[in-house]
Amino acid sequence: MENTEYDIKSMTPSEVSELIVSLGDKKFRAKQIYQWMHQKLVASYDEMTNVPAALRQKLAAEYPLTVLEPVRVQISQIDGTRKYLFRLSDGNLIESVLMKYHHGNSVCISSQVGCRMGCRFCASTIDGLVRGLLPSEMLEQIYRIQKDIGERVDNVVVMGSGEPFDNFDNLLRFIELLNNEEGLNISARNLTVSTCGIVPKIYELADMQPQITLAISLHSPNDELRRSIMPVANKYSIDEIMKACRYYVEKTGRRITFEYSLVKDVNDTDECAMQLVHLVKGIKCHVNLIPVNPIKERDYKQTAQAGVSHFRSRLEKCGVNATVRREMGRDIDGACGQLRRSYMESTDSNAGAPDGIKQE
Repeated sequence: MENTEYDIKSMTPSEVSELIVSLGDKKFRAKQIYQWMHQKLVASYDEMTNVPAALRQKLAAEYPLTVLEPVRVQISQIDGTRKYLFRLSDGNLIESVLMKYHHGNSVCISSQVGCRMGCRFCASTIDGLVRGLLPSEMLEQIYRIQKDIGERVDNVVVMGSGEPFDNFDNLLRFIELLNNEEGLNISARNLTVSTCGIVPKIYELADMQPQITLAISLHSPNDELRRSIMPVANKYSIDEIMKACRYYVEKTGRRITFEYSLVKDVNDTDECAMQLVHLVKGIKCHVNLIPVNPIKERDYKQTAQAGVSHFRSRLEKCGVNATVRREMGRDIDGACGQLRRSYMESTDSNAGAPDGIKQE
């Protein structure tokens, strides 16, 4: 777990209360400060107008507020999707995506800077893992986006850069703070967490019986193929993952989502479809088919629309509930890690050039 000891925005209401009392101030100040941070989403202590100046100064000196700096915002001309590039206090960069649906605003956040999972179709993992994000840094992606658009965020998806279960303790704290009624109070049922299949953590999460939606990045119906595109498959077999998924459904009663990126001539065959049917049959689940978002560093090609429809119909004819993810933000570096990588490449080649927030 990344160090949260001096990170006030990663603290629970009771921890903030203990801190404020330890600093010699009144307990009710903690509630005011917590609301300023997590409901009014202020970017500095100076904005906390009903908090005494002396306390604000003390907090600013010893407990700096975690606030992300927007570096670039790309807005899709196709569907209004917004992709944000944020700079962290240590200079690292992360991405988040705002997707507008008829049922509300959904934000996809990153859980790590980079990733060490090595999935071959993903740009996030090309430069490896830098570090896990603090709970506050996960929250801040939502907070800055909500402030930017002036609208409430209704749904959160932890499906951006990084493997959430590789930053497990901070993920749990993030969920706790996100659900807290003194914060944004976003229901656990409106939260989806995606993992490539870290089996022990699936069991650990199941025992906590959260009401979140668990999404498994499966992308292959057999171990041999999965090992060729997802190195994590060398550690955990599909049988182990399925066993853990059944346990999760039994413990929580929640339906699991299996994410399946369709790659032309790799995992989109009729044989793959039938293997997938046998794999998930009997599990309370649905399959989310994702036409893979091509990235220039890999040679994977997207399955044609007709092929996607055919694959889906093979699943549905066998009684497996399947949806095709609506493609959003294709014109704005839509795949995980693409915007961060392209920005880093452009700044490397333009070293010394002035930089500011760029909206495209």
